Amino acid sequence: MVAVTDKTEKRLTIQTGEIAEDTTVIRSLDWDRDRFDIEFGLQNGTTYNSFLIRGEQTALVDTSHEKFRKLYFDILTGLINPTDIDYLIISHTEPDHSGLVKDLLQMSPDITVVASKVAIQFLEDLVHQPFKRKIVKNGDRLDLGNGHAIEFVIAPNLHWPDTIFSFDHKTQILYTCDAFGMHYCSDSTFDEDLKTIEADFHYYYECLMGPNARSVLSALKRMGELPTVKMVATGHGPLLSHHVEELIGRYRKWSQTQSKAETTVGIFYVSEYGYSDRLAQTIVNGISKTGVAVEIVDLGSAVDLQELRELVGRCTGLVIGMPPASGAAGIQAALSTVLGSAKEKQAIGIFETGGGDDEPTYPLLNKFRSLGLHVAFPVVEVRETPTNNTYKACEEAGTDLGQWVTRDRSIKAMKSLGADLDKALGRISGGLYIITAKKDEVSSAMLASWVTQASFKPLGLSIAVAKDRAIESLMQVGDRFVLNVLEEGNYQVLMRHFLKRFAPGADRFEGVRTQPAENGTPILTDALAYMECEVQSRMDCGDHWVVYSTVYTGRVSKPEALTAVHHRKVGNHY
Repeated sequence: MVAVTDKTEKRLTIQTGEIAEDTTVIRSLDWDRDRFDIEFGLQNGTTYNSFLIRGEQTALVDTSHEKFRKLYFDILTGLINPTDIDYLIISHTEPDHSGLVKDLLQMSPDITVVASKVAIQFLEDLVHQPFKRKIVKNGDRLDLGNGHAIEFVIAPNLHWPDTIFSFDHKTQILYTCDAFGMHYCSDSTFDEDLKTIEADFHYYYECLMGPNARSVLSALKRMGELPTVKMVATGHGPLLSHHVEELIGRYRKWSQTQSKAETTVGIFYVSEYGYSDRLAQTIVNGISKTGVAVEIVDLGSAVDLQELRELVGRCTGLVIGMPPASGAAGIQAALSTVLGSAKEKQAIGIFETGGGDDEPTYPLLNKFRSLGLHVAFPVVEVRETPTNNTYKACEEAGTDLGQWVTRDRSIKAMKSLGADLDKALGRISGGLYIITAKKDEVSSAMLASWVTQASFKPLGLSIAVAKDRAIESLMQVGDRFVLNVLEEGNYQVLMRHFLKRFAPGADRFEGVRTQPAENGTPILTDALAYMECEVQSRMDCGDHWVVYSTVYTGRVSKPEALTAVHHRKVGNHY
């Protein structure tokens, strides 16, 4: 292996190595990246993987993130003259994999770009220059010579609509980009230590692939038509070589479970229009927090209207991303099919997509309302480039919808607890606290009572946070927050305020006296005490995360006062 470090960005490094005959990996290691968008917290950084295949002709599979521009091209030009690259295979056009495509085409304008039809359309808007192209369909092959015959597998919605897999028949390597990957950065090129990576592997699946479980199963079926896959060359994280069968099997098992879920929400939008894709993905993440399955449909692709009717019919909730008013007839037909298949008592939510030509939202919303659907969240309006607050509002809107469609299930679960056990658990008491958090311009807060000191050296505490809480995405490893302690006899006003059900994106601190902590997080002025904390680790405990954090500063405003105590009578809810 050869590793090169950027001297100004010491935590961006490049690693290269031979992974098979005539095949080189270029791994861009982003050690410090702690978040993919506002909703996807990372504990272990990430990598962006690119691959060079040399037959009689040469193909490059994907590029890298634009932040690696100098490092990547220093390495690439050391391996090969870019003008000697014949083909650039684009697995999909998400910027973290295609961020350097425009630069490469400027260096070598004779390269032929190989991609799906949708990816080529996306690239035209990305590079703004003519380029040679080869559109591939499922089962098509590209012969590089010397036995390197590349067969393509169409894998839409994993997790972009333009995704393809590429299988090299000589090395039996399957290049999958996002699928089977993980956000995990280490010097290990391969998956030798399964125990170390499996939590990140599962988390990545839940965030990106789980909402597209049926698409995962379709891709696995197509993969089954290939010869044995000896290695999965992913776009993120270590390559799968030691545990290929095991990890592909986990995808199959998880996706089968997800596709059979009793409660499903359908999300319908045009992926290539406006900010649809990322807005929709953020709503998906919010819904997924509630344990609800999600199915995504790109109305801009070739949609089978009968399958669309069946999907809408089995959904308990529907979310519509507004398409362009001047959209193609196929888009309008698909949207009309969703409207015509909707049923009374389903939940509905609508979000603008910011493309500049959105269909008006309220006429459509009123049509769904007249059919007897429940409006799960106010229309998410996007009148300018979405901010982190916009995406946070989308996540919270998705969670609100997920909570509404699972309300009967939640009540049933509470009633299932035996009476004696329920009352016994209710005797576990806790203090009353308000957790406040802020990251960039996004802030949130929640009332908590499941808080306890957890260590002396270092000073640490643990907090149980329900997975569907809005603040959860601001309490990832490395995030900072404030624990505000409420005062006995003087907590009712703050407790009532933070127990309110806030609309998605609403300011939790409106009307509340605050002052900034060292980390910028609001401290409640009327709290008895506060502590500034940093998240060190999280443990999955079913419907909650137990968040362990170290405490680095704090203050008490009334040394003689006592902490407010919360006494429960039952243990099946707070």
